[in-house]
Amino acid sequence: MKKIFILAVLLITTLSSNAQNFDYMNIEWWRNFQDDNLVNNLKVVYENNYDLKNAALKVEENKKLVKMQFASELPQLGFAGDLNRDFRAPRQQFGNMKIPNYSQYNYRLPLTMVYEIDIWGTNRLKTKSIKEQLEISKQAERAAYISLTSDFAVDYFNLIKADKMLEIQNELIEAQEKIVSMISEKYKTGLCSITELLAEEKLLSSMKEERNLHKLTRDVLEESLRVYLVNSGEIARNNYKDVVLLNNIPLEFSTNVVTNRPDFKQEEANLRLIGFDVQIAKREFLPKFMIAGQAGLNAYHLGDLFNSTSQFFNAGILPSMDLFSGGRKMAFLKLQKFRYQEAANSYQKTILDGVKEVNSGLFEYKVSKQNYEESLERLKTQARIYDLAKDKNEIGASAKIDVLYAKEAYLMLEKEEVSNKINSIISTIGLYKAAGGVNLLNVL
Repeated sequence: MKKIFILAVLLITTLSSNAQNFDYMNIEWWRNFQDDNLVNNLKVVYENNYDLKNAALKVEENKKLVKMQFASELPQLGFAGDLNRDFRAPRQQFGNMKIPNYSQYNYRLPLTMVYEIDIWGTNRLKTKSIKEQLEISKQAERAAYISLTSDFAVDYFNLIKADKMLEIQNELIEAQEKIVSMISEKYKTGLCSITELLAEEKLLSSMKEERNLHKLTRDVLEESLRVYLVNSGEIARNNYKDVVLLNNIPLEFSTNVVTNRPDFKQEEANLRLIGFDVQIAKREFLPKFMIAGQAGLNAYHLGDLFNSTSQFFNAGILPSMDLFSGGRKMAFLKLQKFRYQEAANSYQKTILDGVKEVNSGLFEYKVSKQNYEESLERLKTQARIYDLAKDKNEIGASAKIDVLYAKEAYLMLEKEEVSNKINSIISTIGLYKAAGGVNLLNVL
């Protein structure tokens, strides 16, 4: 029963700490895609993902470290009782008076207080340093949320793409099978060569192989999403026709957008942390002052323990300073300065890498958007050609096989349109991730 209670407390603590960071999911951003299945799936991921739970626990661990360090700024009060029996040999002598051997009890009940006077603010700086470590862990948790939700969304939209590609591929195979049947009849009547028939059969075989690849892609993506969702059933998802592109994303961002990135905030916190450590190392050369005191009871007979004569109190200030440490403190100070310079370099590199990733994301988004728009125009043109072929066939101006060829050409371009549209969405998600998980529609 006790074990069950402990597990329940741990579970409640984990869920409550994880619930505090639901904002990291940035659900409002994902709602822009107008896909309830996507949003609902992300909520399930949030509830079940162990990486997110571990990241939240890491933050809680660092909170306790801050609390532990802050405790060192406060006075420490303790109690350590002592009961012993002395057995003394006749070796003690005061002048001509010799103390014979004796034995006695000693009852000692002291309260001990120790407090380091933080004149130089060393302990305060140590607490500030640990708080920066807490901030680093919070940003690591935020980065885990951004990465996980982005990766899930990419797989989700790729699965929608696989569904649509498989649907189009089945239509292509159906049209090609009709073409092969017609060419076969023409070959039987001597109206075409065997080469023409074999070419169409070869194309049909190639289409079937491509369908197998689309099936494989769909199955792999479904399995990947099941792992995210801890779900062995069907993955709820939208149809391709309901997929929405975000068209109001700015095509240029201010370089300040990198300040939203978790890695930038981590490096910023790390720079402050090591800055505090450098100050702490400098203060190690200064003397320390401790206030120590005891108050309690001390008696040799239990009956006298609570008498006024058994009460004792002592207090004092204990200054201490290392006069020689073999160069350890100077080496430690230089070490911290080297760490600070290294952190400053990492900070600058993080800014450059962030700008590079955001710019790369913008370039990819622009190109994928242009590709989609161009493929959409080509598809519209081919749709008109397909409609003309059907009209000509209805009035007897063309053969049915020409309609099938026009349909295949349309379906081929439709596959390009589907691929480019999903790629545009994926590039949008990549840009969202590069910008630090902020709503791109609100970025200036």
